[in-house]
Amino acid sequence: MLKALIIFLMLAVIVSLFSGLFFLIRDGGKTNRVLNSLALRVALSVLLLIIIIVSLWQGSLTLHPTP
Repeated sequence: MLKALIIFLMLAVIVSLFSGLFFLIRDGGKTNRVLNSLALRVALSVLLLIIIIVSLWQGSLTLHPTP
């Protein structure tokens, strides 16, 4: 369930990235939609980072070092 949430948040960040590009091309930067897309992308990225750090701290997510 945790891995699915992480993948969903990563996909949401990518969708937000491309929607910002679409708004930039379509509006020419004249509206606030690009800024809103950037704010959403930053918020999703911070949420993703917090979820990963907390789950590593609690032990729900483990790192596998390479040999």
